[in-house]
Amino acid sequence: MARYFDVHPLDPQPRSIAQVVAMLRDDALIAYPTDSGYALGAQLDSRTATDRIRRLRSLDDKHHFTLVCADFSQLGQFVQMNNTAFRAVKAATPGPYTFILPATREVPRRLAHPKKKTVGVRIPDHPVVRALTRELGEPLLSSTLLLPGEDEPMTDGWTIKEELDHLLDAVVDAGDVGTEPTTVVDFSEGYPEIVRLGAGDPARFA
Repeated sequence: MARYFDVHPLDPQPRSIAQVVAMLRDDALIAYPTDSGYALGAQLDSRTATDRIRRLRSLDDKHHFTLVCADFSQLGQFVQMNNTAFRAVKAATPGPYTFILPATREVPRRLAHPKKKTVGVRIPDHPVVRALTRELGEPLLSSTLLLPGEDEPMTDGWTIKEELDHLLDAVVDAGDVGTEPTTVVDFSEGYPEIVRLGAGDPARFA
């Protein structure tokens, strides 16, 4: 059964955050709130997390996993950006965008796209995410909690607890969250290409 953490959306309790991070360091898979729905999260070096996420979401090996970062400086350790991408990504974060960029050597090979050697990165505008990533000291390996056959990510923590109780180790509930997934922008070729329209305004990348 998944442990259930009811945390304040603006000022999450440090004790609860520390308990969740301790579970992450012990190879846990969690559901947690972002500015565009709930996401699945795990520690970067978790050996089982990618397989568990793929099974839960019915994903193939071409799926871009996302590194959810605390801030822009942390993001910069894991992806390569030319000047155009640097300025665009910095101006759009934090916010409901996911950026696909060439991965650095800091990214475990199993998390990068097998052929393109790219990875998704984002900085959500949500206090709980910031608290988790700062306590963890590294990005969260993450994927939108979008179940097979559904068009929108899950948005209610207690519903997630009830439906996925035996597939997760913890659910972090911070109340209402956004209902749209992120806008995905592919910068892997050095220029922006909108891969998926979502909550983030794509006009800034036109």
